[in-house]
Amino acid sequence: MFEAVDSSYLVPFTGDFQLGERATRPPSGADEEEPNRARLKEDKRELRALQKILYAHDHHAVLLVFQAMDAAGKDGTIRAVLGGLDPTGLNVSSFKVPTRVELEHDFLWRTSLRLPERGEIGVFNRSYYEEVLVVRVHPGLLEPQRLVRDVPREELWEERMDSIRDHERHLARNGTLILKFFLNVSRDEQRRRFLDRLNEPGKWWKFRPGDVDERLHWAKYMAAYEQALRATSRPWAPWYAIPADDKPYMRRAVADILVRSLRTLNLRYPEVRPEDEVRFTELRRLLEEDTEGRDQG
Repeated sequence: MFEAVDSSYLVPFTGDFQLGERATRPPSGADEEEPNRARLKEDKRELRALQKILYAHDHHAVLLVFQAMDAAGKDGTIRAVLGGLDPTGLNVSSFKVPTRVELEHDFLWRTSLRLPERGEIGVFNRSYYEEVLVVRVHPGLLEPQRLVRDVPREELWEERMDSIRDHERHLARNGTLILKFFLNVSRDEQRRRFLDRLNEPGKWWKFRPGDVDERLHWAKYMAAYEQALRATSRPWAPWYAIPADDKPYMRRAVADILVRSLRTLNLRYPEVRPEDEVRFTELRRLLEEDTEGRDQG
């Protein structure tokens, strides 16, 4: 199993967590755009090298979970941090309203189908956590799920978080490094970003009228996030509450945590067996002697 790397944004494993006490802005002096972009560029260079070894080593999978309020920057952060990686070893999944088929299964089923393979980095843009977040704020969404047990709502959320903890521990025991990022945007910054979208026709496609309606439930969402993060942040599946009001800093922080976590995996290229080394030496000799136009018949 894996241990979370040290970070001031780590959600503690003791249950002592108050979301309202977590910053949405970078620390003083850390919000200069160019240094953050430069640091991100350095981290991405190392990330590309680590991804190659991860893929070749083929022992570990990596699962990155991103959750946030609308306009916090999930899509942009995923692009900024993971753009440029080898697509062969990268799989990004976005989870929206469950389909009819998905509703015929338990709430972990649809995301389980998209879990990363060994050697792969998998990204969940939203995830099974929606079942203890948006569904908790809007419990009417439970009706299509046709639950077989009628339990008090608070008990239901606790049961689901129990299931999530068990699920993530099982994945970690079997070689998956799990990192979960809550992009902590402020209500004022969300409002500003919504207005930016509405003031620029080229961004209207990003905007849904329901986004503004959801702002009316801000306090309920914050309470749901606080309880979910507190209940499911564990050493083998840590949550990081990342300040999201400043995008360059947010992206740099996510990349830094990812790179430092990958370093802990003791990744290495597979060792070549002595007999293979002898064979490779012979093949190299044959290729060096094979000149263009030589008759191979």
